[in-house]
Amino acid sequence: MSVARGTAGGVSRGGDDGRMPRSLALIVISAGCILALSMGVRQSLGLYLTPVSEAIGTGREAYALSLGLMNLMWGLFAPLAGVLADKRGPMAVGLAGGALYAVGVVWLAFSGSELELAGAGILIGIGLSGAGFTVILGAVGRAAPERFRASALALASLGSSLGQFVALPYAHGLTDAAGWWWSLVILGITSALMVPLALGLMGASKAGDLIVSRQTLGEAVREAFSTPGFWLLNAGFFVCGFHLAFISVHLPAYAADRGLEPWVATAALTAVGLGNIFGTYGFAKLGTVIQKKDALALLYTIRAFIFLGFLLLPLSPTLVITMSFLLGLTWLGTVPLTSGLVAHMFGPVYLSTLFGLVFMGHQVGGFLGSWLAGRIFDMVGSYDPVWWLSVGLGLISALLHILIRERPVERLRAAAATA
Repeated sequence: MSVARGTAGGVSRGGDDGRMPRSLALIVISAGCILALSMGVRQSLGLYLTPVSEAIGTGREAYALSLGLMNLMWGLFAPLAGVLADKRGPMAVGLAGGALYAVGVVWLAFSGSELELAGAGILIGIGLSGAGFTVILGAVGRAAPERFRASALALASLGSSLGQFVALPYAHGLTDAAGWWWSLVILGITSALMVPLALGLMGASKAGDLIVSRQTLGEAVREAFSTPGFWLLNAGFFVCGFHLAFISVHLPAYAADRGLEPWVATAALTAVGLGNIFGTYGFAKLGTVIQKKDALALLYTIRAFIFLGFLLLPLSPTLVITMSFLLGLTWLGTVPLTSGLVAHMFGPVYLSTLFGLVFMGHQVGGFLGSWLAGRIFDMVGSYDPVWWLSVGLGLISALLHILIRERPVERLRAAAATA
């Protein structure tokens, strides 16, 4: 049976006034800034699909494959990064991830072939595994005492939303001022700020600081694998990855195909980021009022109908921006709900590893959402089949989350009964 010491990761429980401890606040701020950079720059990479494809002389599939590989490598390496963070602490993993990410973005600018594009995507993806949600939110989840955990995860996730809101006009402005090539180089340099920010995670614990029992990492993984809800959560998160990658990579090109000016795509993705600011925190708070699985089911249902609107309604700049804002309300609200659900079901000790395994499903979906959409477009000259697929997947994900039994595993229930 795993039990926590008096404080989680050396972070005090906070005063009687209910305020977040300063040590935890520092970790949350550092985590939020890292996620703002890693998620913001990643979100803006879709703006470069057309200019990079034209510069190299390929169809859209090559660049889409590069970003698909980014998502796939992010997912495949996320469990390994989570294990390292659980065993060695998140600071070193965040440092390495931030450095690899920055190099990968600069490499993307220098790519002159399909193979080099693929290499850049792979490097960015590996960097994201260390500077993305699994390690960073795992650090926050372990550091936060239970009464602060939901708020701490929501605030750290909010950083990613703010980053996405700011990064898109930042990247667009750089492109207008200096061209797409210099814009990518400067984005890579900006991404390097994640390296010093990772030092703020120094106070976050590793798993060994929290447990005094004999449950090992392998036992924790086997426990999760034997729980049906873990696999339902994984399958549902696959859909989230598909949706986000499809929109991030292909919405600018889709808007251009429908005869809209380039500024509309930038404004639409910025509107996604703005809606995301409200949606991430709002859905996280909703998960404290109703069951997290039900909040996720509602989120995916709303998202499916928004996709249907993109497909069936006559598009205009106003409609695209409005629909994008509504889509943003559902964008990353999945992250604090899903990570919080993992922590609730299995405890916070091996949160980075277990959330990393769930996140692998998300990124497999991300790979398909990026690459498959480009493949289908090159084959049939239209994104319509992908929009219909996105609608169906959203409704399926909603059903999968309804089927989850939201309760701690037997080990935690037994520990609570004997406490």
